[in-house]
Amino acid sequence: MDAQARSKSSFKTTSELATFGAGCFWHVEETFRTQRGVLATSVGYMGGDFEHPGYLDVLSRITGHAEAAQIHYDPELVSYEQLLVIFWQCHDPTTLNRQGPDLGEQYRSVIFYHTPEQAIAAQTSKAKLTVSGTHPNPIVTEIKPAKDYWPATADHQQYFLKKQSQSLQR
Repeated sequence: MDAQARSKSSFKTTSELATFGAGCFWHVEETFRTQRGVLATSVGYMGGDFEHPGYLDVLSRITGHAEAAQIHYDPELVSYEQLLVIFWQCHDPTTLNRQGPDLGEQYRSVIFYHTPEQAIAAQTSKAKLTVSGTHPNPIVTEIKPAKDYWPATADHQQYFLKKQSQSLQR
């Protein structure tokens, strides 16, 4: 059983999966980790054609992967549409292959959908945001089917939480 299958099987059957890329995965994971209804988060890589990529592989821009946060959530407590609102608010969806100082396709804005319903919800939310006038520049966020998810190493998981805990121990 692969890591993704093990991860999915460890949650009650009503849990669902969402995957977003919005710059550095540490920030994205931390943004979602603390939300009501989110059961678990992890960071990894998705969207490329390179099997078992590591951080340096993705950083080298040879894999086509985006840094992504994968979110297991309880749809009875938080809807996919609510997660999309958080996604749009946690980054600038108008900057191509960049978030803040992070530059490269691995930092692109992307929604990886796991079901046809998620694809429709993502397209609808992007269209609403586009016509809202919230952003003066065009939204460049990609909406793509979820592919293989390659978890990052343990030192990347819940990075901000670990750093906060380390600073409190000093």
